[in-house]
Amino acid sequence: MQPQYRDEVVLNTPNEYRNTVNSILKRAIDIIGSLVGLFLLSPLFVVVAVLIKFEDPKGSVMFYQTRIGKNEKPFRMYKFRSMISNAEEKLKDLLAQNEIEGAMFKMKNDPRITKIGKFIRKTSIDELPQLINVLRGEMSLVGPRPPLVREVKEYTDYDKLRLTVKPGCTGLWQVSGRNELSFKEMVELDLKYIRDRSVGFDLKIIFKTFKVLLGAKDAF
Repeated sequence: MQPQYRDEVVLNTPNEYRNTVNSILKRAIDIIGSLVGLFLLSPLFVVVAVLIKFEDPKGSVMFYQTRIGKNEKPFRMYKFRSMISNAEEKLKDLLAQNEIEGAMFKMKNDPRITKIGKFIRKTSIDELPQLINVLRGEMSLVGPRPPLVREVKEYTDYDKLRLTVKPGCTGLWQVSGRNELSFKEMVELDLKYIRDRSVGFDLKIIFKTFKVLLGAKDAF
């Protein structure tokens, strides 16, 4: 990839995002949004935790996974556990059944998913603990999906452009087709977000996310 194209993608952003005031505003929205979300959703968190423990008493409620954030910096991402306890060990036996092209793994009928896991994944409830990552500053409410370490190892220099901003709980990919889209299409949507991002664009994606979640059918 030509260096000038990287500059075009990364630097050709609205002036407001180069302005410290707007950067502070985005962070303020992240902090307020994550705090309000954690407070309002705390009863749901308790119910989900009980159901996960009821189905698998020996397993943990939370699932911690190393993801790659802004500028390829790794961080620990939080999720509700939706799979069997040894899911990572069994992944290598399922890689050949990957249903999405590119550096990601998706399988609609993944045998590692638990009964409660199927529900919380379909409704994206399993992702809600990432509000903790937002509060910690490792993620934003809106941004590219944070990839796995093994996925980034397969990235081209072009793909890595999506790692030039903080990853998000939701983003343009999630509200534009999610798992119906290919990896290549996801990268293009992420780069479009990076080029066009603004506080107003973030709010538009957040509101659209709620609409998508109410009728979520393609989450797996």
